Amino acid sequence: MPDQILISGTGALACLFGARLAAQGYAVTMLGTWKEGLAALRQHGVTLVEEDGSQRSFPVNATSSPAECDGIPYALVLVKSWQTERAARQLAECLPPDGLALTLQNGLGNQQILSEALGEARVAIGVTTTGATLLSSGRVRPGGEGVVSIGQHPRLTALCQILETAGFNLKVMEDVDALIWGKLVINAAINPLTALLQMPNGQLLERASAHQLSADLAREVAAVAAAQGIKLSFDDPAAAADGVSMRTALNNSSMFQDVLRGAPSEINAICGQVVQIGQAHGVDTPVNYTMWNLINAIVEGRQ
Repeated sequence: MPDQILISGTGALACLFGARLAAQGYAVTMLGTWKEGLAALRQHGVTLVEEDGSQRSFPVNATSSPAECDGIPYALVLVKSWQTERAARQLAECLPPDGLALTLQNGLGNQQILSEALGEARVAIGVTTTGATLLSSGRVRPGGEGVVSIGQHPRLTALCQILETAGFNLKVMEDVDALIWGKLVINAAINPLTALLQMPNGQLLERASAHQLSADLAREVAAVAAAQGIKLSFDDPAAAADGVSMRTALNNSSMFQDVLRGAPSEINAICGQVVQIGQAHGVDTPVNYTMWNLINAIVEGRQ
């Protein structure tokens, strides 16, 4: 089994995966552009902070140069959707011809962008409902254990073993469209609301009006999926979103963390895509449309 792994990204999930993999003895390289994050990772390693406040740090190689990543056979793509084109260009410089990049990103379109740069044979797609909150540069707190679901790919065997060794709950699925749209249901139902209301995921279950909006968002996404002939892995989209909110109750969603930092959001790749695809199929998505514009209004105001 390969003892090296590349992580594209230095944010919350990138640090969580990096810490767990490094804890098992893998040589982890983290490739990114965030100067403060890279500097912290070089100086202190990646630090995993548990709920009780205890913390452990693990050394990683942190770099902005694809040349330092040359030949690493497996890459996890954990950047924001708006950073995918940059990540794809970097990976094209360093991923070997028989390598594999696994995207676990939010939103639609990431697989296509990566495949255009790397070729379809070097790209696998997956999603995760595992939560993580970035406390500061290179320091991450787990936000609830979820599932890493991956679409079938002929080069996956060794990478699946690596992720399972690091303690991730892994599931390999045949229907990639169901995989992508199932995660889109969860993202749309949780991320924009928690970002707007500035609260952890679990509070969606405690506030009646927010809970209703979350259910409406989930059902709209499911309706757009159904209009395309995509059968989701769950029958009740609202209940599926509730389950993730419960399991990640203390976690701040990635979009909430972006809003707090004044960073760009992934709303265009989530609710924006739902609205546009819904329009093409004659499906109304008024709640997703509202969330799309409200989050963009926050981002525009800060710019």
